[in-house]
Amino acid sequence: MRALIITAGSRGDVAPFTGLGRRLQEAGLEVSVAAHSAFEALIGGCGLGFRAVPGDPQGLIRDWGRAGSREEVQALTRAYADGLADGVAQAVEGGVDVLLTAFGPAPLARVAGDALGIPVIGTYLVPSVPTGEFALPNARGDLDGPEGRLAAGRDVVRRAEGVFSGAATRLRSHFGLPAEEPSVPSVPSGVRPVFHGFSPSVLPRPADWPSWVDASGYWWSARPEGWQPPAELVDFLQAGPPPVFIGFGSMAVGEGERLGELVAGAVRRAGVRAVVQAGWAGLYGFGGDVLAVGDVPHDWLFPRTAAVVHHAGAGTTAAALRAGVPAVPVPVMADQPFWAARLCELGVAPRSLPFADLTAEALASAITDALTEPSYHRRATELAHAIATEDGAAAVLAHLDSVAAG
Repeated sequence: MRALIITAGSRGDVAPFTGLGRRLQEAGLEVSVAAHSAFEALIGGCGLGFRAVPGDPQGLIRDWGRAGSREEVQALTRAYADGLADGVAQAVEGGVDVLLTAFGPAPLARVAGDALGIPVIGTYLVPSVPTGEFALPNARGDLDGPEGRLAAGRDVVRRAEGVFSGAATRLRSHFGLPAEEPSVPSVPSGVRPVFHGFSPSVLPRPADWPSWVDASGYWWSARPEGWQPPAELVDFLQAGPPPVFIGFGSMAVGEGERLGELVAGAVRRAGVRAVVQAGWAGLYGFGGDVLAVGDVPHDWLFPRTAAVVHHAGAGTTAAALRAGVPAVPVPVMADQPFWAARLCELGVAPRSLPFADLTAEALASAITDALTEPSYHRRATELAHAIATEDGAAAVLAHLDSVAAG
């Protein structure tokens, strides 16, 4: 069976699918990942096939920040969606028997599945089916009661699908499919079943989700074949007590100098050693107790740290929880405030520090609290043990077995 995973966005939107893809491949499937060209080395290094889709997520985030009006943001987003549609059309031409799709490009995957007459399975990293039990990421409005949260969740889905509505129409025309009747879906339509790649120990499956929606457990990013840690990093780790990890992932594009000074000040105030990941911000400007690194597999690095300061993206949040260390979430956008709040609710983080309000003093204080209050480490250890018993890919594999059996 030939499986194609379709995803788009930053590294955190891609890396978990390398782990899921590797598991599918080990089970005998031929697996390719359709993603932006920036991630070809990551995907190929994990032994998976790669199919390129247009788009520069780093540039898009930068351009969003520079846009002078809502209309400009919408135009940038439409162009990005149109590029993805073209990429999906090209990716499926290579031959495919089943599509697995992230939430964002799901409307495009549905069209491709309809055109080819093949199953489309939702593989979502973030809760994306409305529920009355909690507010979905990016929900707005009345979130106090179950009815309000359910309505807000349906609005999240409508807005997300709306981003790709024009691109989906173009894709239908490309494949010669008739135009769809205008509709306003309140749940993700046409993609069933849906597997969410997060741990039910971290966010329990809501009782009001349909039977075809599951929280299966995390899909851990695969480590590139032959990877070895840089000697400089190994030496730094061995030269003193476990450092704090500080990284903002794909966020804060172009703010390297400001953030570098802020991080250096926070590290001095907290009196800790730190490993800082440059990320798309390009962080630099540190003292002797700080080592700047590029991409390092989180499953290797995080267990060797005392705490993890991160932007609370889904993948980094998962990796920190797996490592069993306290967190200091610094959310920027999208699903990040949701996961940051969840870390605090779970008792593994002292508080959330919104990126827009971040100061060296606030960051130093939160790092100190995370390291000195034993409950954060104790709770992180408990969650890590629970997560270690889960196999997030098993449910996806079982479903694909049933598809193959006909």
